[in-house]
Amino acid sequence: MLYYLIWGLAILSWIILGIAMEKERSRYRNCYILFAAIVFSILALSTLFGENQGMAILFLVNVIFIVLLIVPFFLIINGILMIRREGHSLSNLLSLIFGIIILIGELATFVAFITPEISGSDWDTTTLFSISRISSFFSISVIYVSMAFVVFMIYCVFLQAIPIKKDFDYVIIHGAGLLHGDRVSKLLSDRLDKAIEVYRKDPTPPMLIPSGGQGSDEAVSEAEAMAKYLMDKGIPADKILLENHSTTTMENLKYSKEIIDAQEGRKYTVLVTSNYHVYRALRYCRKIGLKCTGVGSHVAFYYWPSALIREFIAVHAEKKHLFMFIAGWLACMIMMAIMYYGW
Repeated sequence: MLYYLIWGLAILSWIILGIAMEKERSRYRNCYILFAAIVFSILALSTLFGENQGMAILFLVNVIFIVLLIVPFFLIINGILMIRREGHSLSNLLSLIFGIIILIGELATFVAFITPEISGSDWDTTTLFSISRISSFFSISVIYVSMAFVVFMIYCVFLQAIPIKKDFDYVIIHGAGLLHGDRVSKLLSDRLDKAIEVYRKDPTPPMLIPSGGQGSDEAVSEAEAMAKYLMDKGIPADKILLENHSTTTMENLKYSKEIIDAQEGRKYTVLVTSNYHVYRALRYCRKIGLKCTGVGSHVAFYYWPSALIREFIAVHAEKKHLFMFIAGWLACMIMMAIMYYGW
């Protein structure tokens, strides 16, 4: 009976995910539906091991445990590399900060587990209890945030793995800062190259909309620099529509939508941005009523962790998700208090 229940839950989770994503890919609930589908699928697959099911699950748990131990060290090393290559801005410090917090959380978890083991020592019972409570509080908080981030990260990666149609009418290309005021950066050229790839694979080449205004330190608008890059790569000028007024991601999409709405005919649209940024960009699309899909361009591996952490923070800073995030954390704290003090 349990065998069929687990397989049924796994299949049902994937069906619900498929329906949810067909309806709207930017919904936050999709992150948790996907996570549930993966967990149930792993449990279902473990039943194929028969009598060795317990050993298979134990092996998987040990692998996950080892990975979790490695993660903070990876983030700290990545953070140091990020600082060396990109500078000391707060956004570049995120990987390092996150890694240190997770490492402290793992140490706190260790302390919380070993505290009861030394209760018979010369340590004062009240002191031990206080240490245990503080360690447990920090441990659970870090685990909660880490799990929320893992769920978010898995969905962002999953979005990039989904095959997309190749018959678009418009391709919106998100801008980024220019080098020396007039040249596209590596980050921006990767976006442009991805847009060119989409353009060339399309059976009916779409219109490209490079989007980005002119900053105070720039000689030309980002859209103009992007258009020049596209034409240098062989894209005809009559296939480019400039959006050169925006200064933010939301404005990129809003003003690009205005250009698309002013055109006649079909308006099947795709936006191209860096892979870590696709999910949040799609959320903005939903807010302004722009129906489109998203494609992510490649970014340097060392850059990806900090960038994704920044996206995670930005999404959870939204009022609705901030409330839900805090409510979930409070629920964990209440459960911890019940464990310590009872009802």
